[in-house]
Amino acid sequence: MTDETSGSTVPRRQLGRLLTQLREDASVSLDTAAEGLDCSRQKVWRIEKGLVPVRVVDARVMCELYRVSEDMKAIITGLAKETRAKGWWHSYGDVVPSWFSLYVGLESSASVLRHYDAELIPGLLQTREYATELFRRKAPTMSGEEREKLVEVRLQRQNILVRRLPSAPTLRVVLSEAVLRRTIPDRLAMAGQLRHLLDVAALPNVSLRVLPLAAGPPLASETGTFVLLDFPQAFGRASTEPTTVYLENITGALYLDKPAEVAAYVHVWSDLEALASDEAESEKMIKTIIEEQS
Repeated sequence: MTDETSGSTVPRRQLGRLLTQLREDASVSLDTAAEGLDCSRQKVWRIEKGLVPVRVVDARVMCELYRVSEDMKAIITGLAKETRAKGWWHSYGDVVPSWFSLYVGLESSASVLRHYDAELIPGLLQTREYATELFRRKAPTMSGEEREKLVEVRLQRQNILVRRLPSAPTLRVVLSEAVLRRTIPDRLAMAGQLRHLLDVAALPNVSLRVLPLAAGPPLASETGTFVLLDFPQAFGRASTEPTTVYLENITGALYLDKPAEVAAYVHVWSDLEALASDEAESEKMIKTIIEEQS
């Protein structure tokens, strides 16, 4: 795996923001920091953006450069050690793209996930049969073994919804009615997928609502599928992980966390919630579609 995915996502980002703050408080430039670390300016920038794990020896040098207290030095070195921890998904090798590995790390650390999809059942709610069909269509030349690894990663991600420690995140999903009516070739498998939606929606930490076609075009018509990830309070003086917007396409993904960007997507989410049917009506609609497709 590349450096971007070889360590724990959230500690990297927390440490990067904290080191940026400390460097700026100490009036130390990126060039001066790079000189002190005997590395390139680009490496310091990548550390501060949370793109790479941090060696403890480099963390200690930066603490000296920025003249931080002993208590803060302990927090910095502790976070540096955590940046090198690998997540469970790394055991699946290069079958997981680097840009998606970053998302899995964020997803596993989030406290609230808000997901809108106009095209497909979200990965956290997919059955094995549904996921297998999607990967078969997406990569028809991929070997069966590689495809099975991708399916297993998707199914294992779903464990966060029922975990005990740390507490399972809250998942709030809004799906376009079109998603429910867009069946895969195996109609029995599609019916099983819809029944699975009802089962997962019964979990106390999951909310599933359907956006009826009759509701008209939502603001999300201009955004497409997106996920809003909120994170629990960080420890020490490290900043709270900022709410992040995840946007995925066929070749990569965007991660947005600037306040104005997040605010724009929160506004879109509020519009979706205003237009979507409530949970009880959504359940009725799913059951009706199951009957129609039987």
